[in-house]
Amino acid sequence: MGLAFPFHINGDVSHRVVQTLDSMVPTIETYSIDESFLNLGEFREREVEPLARVLRWVGIPTCVGIGPTKTLAKVANFIAKKRPQYRGVCDLRSNQVRADLLSTVPVDEVWGIGAASAAKLAKIGVQTAADLAALDPDNARALLTVTGGRTVYELRGISCLPLELMEPTRKGIAVTRSFGAPVTSWQEMREAIASYATRAAEKMRRYKVAAENIFVFMHTNTFNNDPFYSNGASARFSETTNDTGEVVALAVRLGERLWRDGFSYSKCGVMITELMPETIRQPALWGELDREKRERAWRAMDKLNVTLGRDTVRILGAGPKEAVWKLRAEHRSPRWTTRWDELPIARA
Repeated sequence: MGLAFPFHINGDVSHRVVQTLDSMVPTIETYSIDESFLNLGEFREREVEPLARVLRWVGIPTCVGIGPTKTLAKVANFIAKKRPQYRGVCDLRSNQVRADLLSTVPVDEVWGIGAASAAKLAKIGVQTAADLAALDPDNARALLTVTGGRTVYELRGISCLPLELMEPTRKGIAVTRSFGAPVTSWQEMREAIASYATRAAEKMRRYKVAAENIFVFMHTNTFNNDPFYSNGASARFSETTNDTGEVVALAVRLGERLWRDGFSYSKCGVMITELMPETIRQPALWGELDREKRERAWRAMDKLNVTLGRDTVRILGAGPKEAVWKLRAEHRSPRWTTRWDELPIARA
């Protein structure tokens, strides 16, 4: 049995919601920043109602859709959101309830049925979720590929989409920023590249991946009358790595090759590609670095920066914490959920 649990919030509160849900169920799939699937298979009937703790614990309203499959849970959530009489909760576990409600849901509101698929279905008289559930799965597969046949079975209560408990391996990581002020010296550009490469390595360790390839670019402003220059270069690491020192060193070497004096640069970036899980990376045949010792050091730095604040500990080459070239977030939305000094003040 699945449960779709959407919520509309920023990343920090999204994490709190997921933690709350994770404390109540054995398995959970975080589908997006505002939606999760929960496995309620081990819950008895009377135990389902306490799942509405999110409002009490986190302080934001949510909608709950319950069904024997993920697709039905999504349909149930659509009903819960759109129809006030359900008060934010719709349960489609009953065959009779499904028979009554699926006929009231437009087919283009079914998960995976977009406008193009809905148009194809309309030509054969399929207008509602109930019509799609009644369609022959082979016909649905012929019309909408294998996804269509799977959707028919899901609408009938036959699960074809188990919870995905492992996050898919990322294909790449990019750290790019426009500068807060034009960069005209190699020293400033070197600091920016080192800072972005540091952030990319941190992300790799967070996602437990390592890189085989790196790409660095820089360019001037295309919307003013300054002389224009844009260039990029890539290189492969001697072995797959998420070591900050190695990532920064190669990124800076590439940047030095790209640098041209006499230009006012507006942006640069570091892109990490060809990622693989760090547990299966292939070490170099003649590696001289003490990998285990260096990994402990970088992870200790990551922990300090998470605990004490970003860039509390950083490599020297990344420049000062408040460098002139850094983007000034003067119009950033207030970070009320993560910064005490940005909490709104109410005066009576």
